[in-house]
Order: sequence, then C-alpha cells, then structure tokens
Amino acid sequence: MSRIGRMPIAIPAGVTVDIAENNQVTVKGPKGTLNRALPVEMTITKEGEEVKVSRPNDLKKMKSLHGLTRTLIYNMIIGVTEGYEKKLEVNGVGYRAVKQGKKLVLSLGYSHPVEMEDPEGIEVTVDGQNLIIVKGIDKEKVGQYAAEIREKRAPEPYKGKGIKYVDEVIRRKVGKTGKK
Repeated sequence: MSRIGRMPIAIPAGVTVDIAENNQVTVKGPKGTLNRALPVEMTITKEGEEVKVSRPNDLKKMKSLHGLTRTLIYNMIIGVTEGYEKKLEVNGVGYRAVKQGKKLVLSLGYSHPVEMEDPEGIEVTVDGQNLIIVKGIDKEKVGQYAAEIREKRAPEPYKGKGIKYVDEVIRRKVGKTGKK
C-alpha cells in the first residue's frame, strides 16, 4: 500500500467536501471554494469527518495515482482553510518591484519595465521595494505564478542578482582572476 495514499484526510470544522460522479471533488471553506477532477480509477469515499482514497489494483500507475490523489485533496483542504503563500526577493542595484492596481511592475535592468497581470484568485503584495508575496488558495496556481515572476530574471551565480525565493540558496561561483 502507498503509505501516503492510505492515510485518511481529516476534514476540519467549517470545511465541506463534496464528491460528485467521475471523482469531481469540490472543497468549500472559509477562504473560498476549490474544484478539481481527480483520476477516475481511484475510489474516493467520505466517512464521517474523514476522506479516504483507495485504489483498484497494484499496478504501478495505480500506485502512483493513489498517493497523488490523496495529496491533491489534502492540498485543497489546506488551501481553503489556511491558504498558500510564496515569498520572492529581488536582489540587485536598481532592481525593484512596484504594485500598480492589479499589475506587478518589475524594474530588472532591462530597457523597459516588466509588467505582469495578477491571475484570477491570486493576490500579490509588495513589501518594501524588494519583497514580493504571492498568496492564494490554490497551491498549484500560487507556485506557478511565483515561478513565472522568478523567470523574468532568475538569479545569476556570480553576484546573486535577480529574483529568488526567500528560502532559496544560490550556489555562488568565483569570478575570473586576472593574469599574473
């Protein structure tokens, strides 16, 4: 058995989980509602205040889908209760981030400012000039948008200039040395 897949998911107070046909799972909570179609092969059952996921057989594909399905439901429940957030840091001389309405404007040393529109259900705040906080209830969307922001100027290994996650460690390289 999948160690993650067989663990039951506790449903906290104030959260409702609805399982429709074809494994269409809807999770409603204090922060919002998430909807997702999960693999049809898995059997998702709601027993009291718990959700359980079981698989039909022990094929390799079913084993991998078992843990995945359980984790996706768990992430939806955490999303509607606590939400998710990613923090990005802008490093470099003259590099800065500014919020203008629903747009994030980044000055990253290019000849033009980079403008990014906030996606649906994602909230972006700028703390100071170099800390960007991406918040939302969908873990996948938060992570994807944070990755897109980072991609605009990924950190380089010599001076560490660019946009990096706050907890990310950049492996630094030694620059060239002159001839003797």
